[in-house]
Amino acid sequence: MPIVPSCGPNAADRGGRPPGLRPAARGVAGLILALAAALLGCAPDAPPAAGAARAAAPGAAAPAAVQPVPFDEAVLNAANTVFSRAPAPPEGGRRVVVIDPLVDGVTGEQSVATRQIQRRIMALVAERYPRFEVRPFSPATVANSPLVLVGTFTPVNARGQPTGDREALRFCLVLADLRSGRTVAKGVARALPQGVDSSRTAFFRDSPAWTDDPLVKGYINTCQATQVGDPIDPIYLNGIQTAAIVSEAIEAYEAGRYRDALDLYRAAQNSPAGEQLRVYNGVYLASWKLGRRAEATEAFGRLVDRGLANNRLAMMFLFGPGSAAFVPDERISGPYGMWLRQIAGRSAARGACLQATGHTSKSGSAALNERLSQLRADYVRSRLEGEAPAMRGRVITAGAGSQQTLIGTGADDTSDALDRRVEFKVVPNC
Repeated sequence: MPIVPSCGPNAADRGGRPPGLRPAARGVAGLILALAAALLGCAPDAPPAAGAARAAAPGAAAPAAVQPVPFDEAVLNAANTVFSRAPAPPEGGRRVVVIDPLVDGVTGEQSVATRQIQRRIMALVAERYPRFEVRPFSPATVANSPLVLVGTFTPVNARGQPTGDREALRFCLVLADLRSGRTVAKGVARALPQGVDSSRTAFFRDSPAWTDDPLVKGYINTCQATQVGDPIDPIYLNGIQTAAIVSEAIEAYEAGRYRDALDLYRAAQNSPAGEQLRVYNGVYLASWKLGRRAEATEAFGRLVDRGLANNRLAMMFLFGPGSAAFVPDERISGPYGMWLRQIAGRSAARGACLQATGHTSKSGSAALNERLSQLRADYVRSRLEGEAPAMRGRVITAGAGSQQTLIGTGADDTSDALDRRVEFKVVPNC
């Protein structure tokens, strides 16, 4: 009897085998199943992260790569895979689904593309999957333990890694059941980059700081490091109520309702999972937009303290392309003086020694980028020492060139400002 691959909870992508298959036949049969699953489009896009990987048979071939397809096709492929394989609700019933907004799989930020994907998924569910009902991602809806859809959309190179020259966009969708605490369906695809707008949405574009955040990492792991039937990442699961508040706060900020946004960010800050970068950035941004300069300065200072305590604070100073000076647009660089005063003053108060590392986008030669990144770090050091004389001799600099790009497009506009960042770390001595 031929072996028919399945993509459900007991499929070959979970390292399982069909009932009755002798253990001695696992190696060859497993390879056949993996290849067949890849041809049917249900092989995982990438191996699970460390700690979630399954053991592979010695000498087994790597799974076939997922081929990039046009953006619209990739969205439909992944979404149809998820909703066609999700467990059916009770006869005559409907399951509520909420979408925790999709993010870039490296930075954790939302973009024009991730918002487009979300809208298309909502339209697809309404058109083709009436047994599911998409409702807003809110604390009230989450309290009823619905299904939650998470997803990542990440530029990758030819080997599927988010480094080097990005040649495709890796797309992952996971449907998780908050009642059981487990994932119930997964779809993966790769999209061609042509015509895809990866510009960050307003909140993330305006945010002054970036760093790895455990809550966001838990979201990404729930999508990228799980297979069907695996538990939801516990950090994400425990913080999902706060995530719903933050999502509403971001919507309010981007709609220009800054007072509502500030109230929501403060509510998130006071919740059990409120210790996260999006909340710190949000309190600062909403206060600044409301013209509350003293409150905004204090909020930024708390953001700096958090970064220094966690030994990483990447500031999105926007440098001109090919320049070691900040962009002269006051709408962008106007707050930079306050940022530098807070970084210098709070570092000096701690007696901290800092390493400031400059970064560049991928455009230009490697040698030029290394020099440019060093000049950017040196410029920031001079500004810090000017703001707080106690920091003189307490800041060392380094240039990483374009070796640690997070966006990697080389667009040299606000969409890849994070690649032209200056990153601070506390070092033991100066």
